[in-house]
Amino acid sequence: MDEDAVREVLAGIEDPDLGDDIVSLGLVGDVTVAGDEVTVEVALEAPGSPVEAELSDSIVETLEAEGLSVTLTTADDDTDDDAIGVESLGPDAEGDAEPLPGVTNVIAVTSGKGGVGKSTISVNLAAGLAAQGADVALFDADMYGPNVPRMLGSTGQPRATEDEKIIPPEAYGMKLMSIGLMVGEDDPVIWRGALVHNTITQLIDDVEWGELDYMVVDFPPGTGDTQLTFLQSVPITGSVIVTTPQEVAIDDARRGLQMFARHDTPVLGIVENMSTFVCPDCGSEHDIFGAGGGESFAADNEMPFLGAIPLDPSIRTGGDEGKPIVLDDDSETGQAFRDMVAETADMVGILNRQQHSQ
Repeated sequence: MDEDAVREVLAGIEDPDLGDDIVSLGLVGDVTVAGDEVTVEVALEAPGSPVEAELSDSIVETLEAEGLSVTLTTADDDTDDDAIGVESLGPDAEGDAEPLPGVTNVIAVTSGKGGVGKSTISVNLAAGLAAQGADVALFDADMYGPNVPRMLGSTGQPRATEDEKIIPPEAYGMKLMSIGLMVGEDDPVIWRGALVHNTITQLIDDVEWGELDYMVVDFPPGTGDTQLTFLQSVPITGSVIVTTPQEVAIDDARRGLQMFARHDTPVLGIVENMSTFVCPDCGSEHDIFGAGGGESFAADNEMPFLGAIPLDPSIRTGGDEGKPIVLDDDSETGQAFRDMVAETADMVGILNRQQHSQ
């Protein structure tokens, strides 16, 4: 079987989201055939995506049925000019230097207001992706309220190399960077906007991030200096907007949505946090902050709804103890987080594949 025959066979596999076969969509790159061994380059760059896992399995099974031994690869960063990663998106990115050259996808987790559990979503999203085998970093970009280190139980300070590059500590299989690791536990961070900008830029440029499938960025609430610095410095693959069901939070989430729209940054979807509370004593459900507001907000704006996370005391316990609940296989709330992680990865995959098909 030669290369053309391999492509003809693969043309029978349809992308369930894009509605065409993977060859016509341009998702199949180089094909190398050596006897009964074939290496296929595919544009599947969202580890943790159930859809992309199924596509990978379909490719392997289809070619194995033809008697071939199959190896799947992804395009090298140096040649993958059509990737959705940080090297190809971001109209506001300035300068000739490629930011975060080893990072394929940057996911910004944001909210229009504080108190909606944005950091909880960020921590569990990053930990959930890492648990799926992805190479992940979590960047705590909340300069004024950096509480991600506590939520991961991380107390180690970053180290420095001889050329003054910062080596981030690791927690739960992912790299972590936060200003909270570099200041005293009780020290207030009282900075003006220019210093925030300079610090974030330094952390982007001077940290040894390495090769990553995902960088999850926990934005501070609102639409201020930190958000603008990232939007102007780092091409973001897509954002996750966190809200609670109540109308006050929805109003602020709309402002966050508009911020990304003005900077032509894709929104991966909406997460409704602090959804239904199930009483541990009687089992009855209570809509403490209302019901369905996040899902309705997503539908009204034609945005994907990534999932509803219940109001569960175990989330607070896990955050305080540095144990992300997404890693608890026996927890229903943990499963809600894992479903959200899968939906988010699927959306990243769709954006990747749409970019390759253009």
